[in-house]
Amino acid sequence: MNAITYCLVSTMADENAEIARGLRRRDPDLLDQLIEKYQHRLLRYLLHLTGRRELAEDFFQETWIRVLERGRQYDGRREFSAWLFAIARNLVMDSFRRKQPVSLDTVSNDEDAAPMEIPASGPTPFDSTVQNEQNQQICSGMEKIAVEYRETLALRFQEGMSLEEIANVTGAPLGTVKSRIYRGLAALEPWMKGSRL
Repeated sequence: MNAITYCLVSTMADENAEIARGLRRRDPDLLDQLIEKYQHRLLRYLLHLTGRRELAEDFFQETWIRVLERGRQYDGRREFSAWLFAIARNLVMDSFRRKQPVSLDTVSNDEDAAPMEIPASGPTPFDSTVQNEQNQQICSGMEKIAVEYRETLALRFQEGMSLEEIANVTGAPLGTVKSRIYRGLAALEPWMKGSRL
């Protein structure tokens, strides 16, 4: 491990330890900072997982309540974002298991649900338009692929999580995570190339 990598790992470990201490104290300022830092990532993940904004917002609130209630359980040995996303995922999965005997795929592919949109960004209006069209195609594809692929791709490419962090969040073995990413990208390829609208 080189000096730069060591410093980064050491800084992250210190930050995680500080978060763990603050959660044990139920520090309201820390909770505000964590919500500010992770709100967009967490809501985006929940949108991909549920396919419905209202449902995602409900789970978003419930996740932060759980963080407050169970903050003492976070020990700081792993990345806080992985712990946070695991709480959110478990809430969603538990809810769907209790309420519906059908799969998460059938819930997220509801015809009445508004399509998820990924905001486009670019320096020019033309670039923004092209990016928006590509994002819409990929969103259409994300809605059609299996939920385990959709979840893994969202964690990897939108949330920037490592394969190990994804394994921690989903509870799947590392080999399964790799397989889901490979298969998810293969299933998404027609939409990425724009051949399916």
